[in-house]
Formats: sequence, structure tokens, C-alpha cells
Amino acid sequence: MKAVVSRHRQGRPARARRIWLMLVVAAGFGAVLVTPYLGLDSGSSRIDVTGEWYYYLLVAHIFTALVALVLGPLQFVPAIRARRRVHRTIGRCYLLAGVLPSALAAVPVALLSGRVVTQVGLTVPAVLWLVTGWLAVRAARRRDFVRHRHWMMRNYALTFLAVTSRILVPLFLLAQLPFSGTASIADSAESMIPIGQALGWVVNLVVVEILIRRPNATARVQAGE
Repeated sequence: MKAVVSRHRQGRPARARRIWLMLVVAAGFGAVLVTPYLGLDSGSSRIDVTGEWYYYLLVAHIFTALVALVLGPLQFVPAIRARRRVHRTIGRCYLLAGVLPSALAAVPVALLSGRVVTQVGLTVPAVLWLVTGWLAVRAARRRDFVRHRHWMMRNYALTFLAVTSRILVPLFLLAQLPFSGTASIADSAESMIPIGQALGWVVNLVVVEILIRRPNATARVQAGE
């Protein structure tokens, strides 16, 4: 067991680099997502809004999602996790200033969108976002840090939907291109966005479950990685 833990510690720098890369990607995508809403002009919204109050719910969801998107990777950096007070502070900001308000705003935004795919595809992950966050906190309070990390991985997989959905849509458009005929790319993209949102969180959760269940995953958590 000690030999296994030793090998995992040797691999920490590479894992830390991957986490920092994920942070850079998340921040980059997040900046692109929030830019149209910085002026608080509903006319610049990338999503059709039915009223001023709906627009501000959308803005609240997007801005707080950015908080979660950027803070989430820091929770998995070994050097930060070793500083328990810093780790707890970042975790609380991630959940209370990011996940909680963003998920609560996402539900009415999704339900009032008028699209069934969006209603289901975003409401379900919003609820799961809250549930996995609560399960992560409960595990931490019980000092079950293995389960805590696993639930946080699942939680951030749901957060990362903001990135994955934007990657899936262009892939769908490329796959559809030979069959699109005279349909414009803009019209096709608009129809694909809800599908990307609905499938993005499923893809993320599948990937995370594979990571959690891979051999020696528990040993890595116990080693503090």
C-alpha cells in the first residue's frame, strides 16, 4: 500500500497541472459566457428573454455559475487541499456563492424557457447540483473525506456543463453539416443548444464515474491527492 501511495505522490505535479489547465479552460469559457451580460442590456442576451425579471434571473444564474466554474478546480489542487482552512473557505464560497444561487436561479429560467428539452435538460442537473453539494457537505461533516471528494467531483461535473455544452454544439453542427441542406448554421446552432445542454451533464457524470471507479482511485484520495 505504501508503494502505491508513493507512486501516486510522484504523479502529483502532473495531476496539479491538469487541474490548473482545467481552471484556465473554465475561466476562458466563463469569460465568453458572461461578456454579453456585463452591460445588463437584455438586448444583448444570447437567450431569448420574455421580460426584465426573467433577464435578471438569467444574469444571476450566469454570474454565480461563473463563480462556481472558476472556484471548483481549486478544490482539487493538492497544495490547496493540504491547507484545510483555505480549502474549507474556497469550498464554502463555491457552494454558497456559486452552486446554491446559480442552481436556484436555473430552475425558473429553465421552466419558463418554453422549450421542453431545456426545461428537462437544465432542471434535472440543477436539482442534482444541489443534491450532490449537500451530500458532499454531509460527508465532510462526517469526516468521510473519500466520499466527500467523490461527491465534489460529481458536483463539479455538473458545474462544468457550462463548458461541455459549448463544446458539444459545434461537434453536433459538424456532424449535421452534410445533411443540413439549405438550413443556416445560425438556425441549426439555435436548435442544437438545448440538446448540448441536456447531454453535457450526462457526458460529464459518466466521465467522473469512470474516474472515481478506476483502480487505486481511493488510494489517491487517502494519500491527499
